[in-house]
Amino acid sequence: MTLAFAQESFRDDYTFKNSPEAIRRFPLPFPQDSYMYSVNMEPHVPGPVGSVYEHAFDIDEHYVAECRDRAITLARDPGRCASLPHMIEAEWDTLELLMTSLAADYPEHFALLRDGNRWVWTNRPLGLRQDFIFGDASTLPQGPLEYITRQVQGDFVVLDQREGTLFADAAMVTSQADWSLTFDVGMSFHQWHAPVPLAHDMGVFDRALKYLMMLQQGRPVRRLNWTMTVNPRLDTSPETYPEWGTDRASVTPDNVGKKVHLRVELQTMFRLPRSNGMLFSIRCYLASLEELCTQPRWGARLHRVLGSLPAPLAEYKGLTRYLPTAVTWLSQFDDGRDLGPGTQPE
Repeated sequence: MTLAFAQESFRDDYTFKNSPEAIRRFPLPFPQDSYMYSVNMEPHVPGPVGSVYEHAFDIDEHYVAECRDRAITLARDPGRCASLPHMIEAEWDTLELLMTSLAADYPEHFALLRDGNRWVWTNRPLGLRQDFIFGDASTLPQGPLEYITRQVQGDFVVLDQREGTLFADAAMVTSQADWSLTFDVGMSFHQWHAPVPLAHDMGVFDRALKYLMMLQQGRPVRRLNWTMTVNPRLDTSPETYPEWGTDRASVTPDNVGKKVHLRVELQTMFRLPRSNGMLFSIRCYLASLEELCTQPRWGARLHRVLGSLPAPLAEYKGLTRYLPTAVTWLSQFDDGRDLGPGTQPE
């Protein structure tokens, strides 16, 4: 499949938009009419052709624009990529996993030639070709983690497993949903997730950690997470809050369909072979309410999920200021019929 890459922006003039095909493949995370945190993990096995689950790492029409947006963020704040010294082996693990996956799944766009430890990487959409020696960081323009994650959509956290838990000891994070890598790097699994309401009382993170600690190489897992954002902005970090925080006050009944976006994260976890670390991939998808409601069943489901969202979750996700406006606007798509389980588009 040859992708047509869109020319668009995730900041300033916000020219981002989804094609009809991108809307139909959007990973709506609501199989029921209500939502609560759960350990919603499943094996990350190949899904239907054309779906976001078809390949290990999803590349879509927004690829070039997202890579350019990442480069802008890194130029402003190089600290969005960080790695503790003991993580270098896991960095090379990550580079190998991403390069081999992209070259195998998208051969029209990426190529990897290997002759022992002498590798040649080609990225056609970004116009890159790099000869390097695997294991020798001096032969790359950046460290192995930064080099390859500049060329993949989504954020990446590399976890070190020790002391009976997981530590976020390396990461590339430029499209996060209001959390700070500078603050979180080096934290344990429970420390990193401490701000999440309700889930700790339910034991969600205890069960999730136990599950992940047993993750085996070659058997990755995945789950969906979600929040919402005003305007299709990828970089909603605390560091840039002055640039986007006031947007929450700009939502009106007239613009809510265009401005308010569902932000879904396809989170995948891979055991790394040499380091025994874990790659946590956080692939972000954005779609406006207006785009999502081109699928009427989705509009009705969104109306019910957001209308019944527990107040602590709405507060944690930063939705309270505009949530009533969004729910009222979505009501026009809900005729009260039984939607049944699942999220397939119509």
